[in-house]
Amino acid sequence: MSATIKTDHTLERLVFFSDAVFAIAITLLVLEIKVPVLPKGSPDQAYWQALHLLAPSFASYFISFAVVGIFWIAHHRAFALAGRYNGRVLGWNMGLLGVIAFMPFASAFDAQNLNQRVPSLVYCGVLLVAGLLNIAVVHIATGPSMLVENADPARIRYVRGRSVAVALGAATALILSWYTPEWGQLGMLTIIVWRRLLTRGAKA
Repeated sequence: MSATIKTDHTLERLVFFSDAVFAIAITLLVLEIKVPVLPKGSPDQAYWQALHLLAPSFASYFISFAVVGIFWIAHHRAFALAGRYNGRVLGWNMGLLGVIAFMPFASAFDAQNLNQRVPSLVYCGVLLVAGLLNIAVVHIATGPSMLVENADPARIRYVRGRSVAVALGAATALILSWYTPEWGQLGMLTIIVWRRLLTRGAKA
């Protein structure tokens, strides 16, 4: 007779709800790109020019899509190691989802005011807040109160290291945005460097 596997339905509901918020936030990113409407019969050049004017919005969309995707991957990896629900994670997780849901506005604000200090600071600041909340969520989800039995310690270190790397990348971007707003978002590329430093010897 096979053993019965007990499912923690509260944990499942938390994960399903979180996935839905991430999916909606990613969808809303593209809705912030306004479709150009030109008079009927406009020459091809006018259409190309209209698309060219949307280049900042396109760039912001792809960057923000990647960023939200990074947060979802972190969330997915952390809860893959969780085997039971603990109420401590709920508030932190809702805070994280609230910031993720705010991302489309922050992204559009920055795209419509390209290379300006305040919009860049707002965007990178939102990322940093999300990064800090993500650290809290990941640490609780991979902590003793929620961790699945026989979890690999190296795997836990890797998931936690990645979450810290994202926050450090956002902090780097925020600092760059203060001094050179036009290069602010490039600071997110340092996530790769931070991740390598923080996950050495850990298991992906």
